[in-house]
Amino acid sequence: MKKLIINIPAYNEAKVIGKTVREMPREFEGIGETLIQVIDDGSRDGTANIAREAGADIVISHATNRRLGAAFNTAVESAIDHQADIMVNIDADGQFDSGQIPEMIKPILDGEVDITIGDRFNKGSADGIPFIKNLLNRFAAKIVGTFLNVNIHDLTCGFRGHSKEALLRLNKVTGFTYTQETIIDAIGKKLKLKWIPVSVKYFDDRQSRIVKSVWSFVNNSAKIIVKAVRDVRPMKFFGVPGLILILLSAIFFGIFIYLYLPELQITPYRNHLLISIAFFLVGLQFIVFALLADMTKTNRQISEDMIYQERLKRWNKEKM
Repeated sequence: MKKLIINIPAYNEAKVIGKTVREMPREFEGIGETLIQVIDDGSRDGTANIAREAGADIVISHATNRRLGAAFNTAVESAIDHQADIMVNIDADGQFDSGQIPEMIKPILDGEVDITIGDRFNKGSADGIPFIKNLLNRFAAKIVGTFLNVNIHDLTCGFRGHSKEALLRLNKVTGFTYTQETIIDAIGKKLKLKWIPVSVKYFDDRQSRIVKSVWSFVNNSAKIIVKAVRDVRPMKFFGVPGLILILLSAIFFGIFIYLYLPELQITPYRNHLLISIAFFLVGLQFIVFALLADMTKTNRQISEDMIYQERLKRWNKEKM
């Protein structure tokens, strides 16, 4: 039978964490043992103590608030140390229905996929979601999905299931937008993903613990997405702009030749020639960047394989 860890990241959630832990289901078909894990990300309101009193099996506290990405990294490492076969991540505030956990873990138990992700927009229900948040999430999912050639339904939902293989292979994330980063990383590693329709409630009186403003969300998300896509698809990221610039260079050069040949005079048409040369040089630089980035990706994959083997040894050692 499999071991499941239900991970709950929490930051100053003293008002709700006790209820969330107590009401979390423990028995699931195909699961032999279920542990509730709370990652207290530097709370100052006693969140960790309340979680323990409510029955959480694993409580890990950060000394300071390190943001959601660091909390996810801690959760993954703890899940490996506790030999989890599956880790489900769910919010502490009760926005998501814990009764849908069986739907999140079934495709993983069946060996169908490595990661399941809550889908609030395609067939799911996002009750009360702010208009701008809805718009930005859909737009980001469309942009990233188009670039990676994957139909991404929801890029930022935090309600997810992870197989053992996913836990061992995913890179450590760097920012609070770990939701986007892990999806892009998983696609780059050819892990199998599936979006599961889920319902979520947005509370009018609840201030986001993560996003302080629309601008900060857009700014941070854009930086993380660009960085992650660059690392996953370097040839496409640099190569496509390079080829476009070289094509433009050829067009301007063709125009220059067409105008030059009848009169055999360069001076009247030198701007066309200069633009052609500029486009070609910049495009060539992008092609060189693409080749260098692809070499870096190969070296990074070797390092990632070494980390995977080290994590696998830890998981197997603790299992014995």
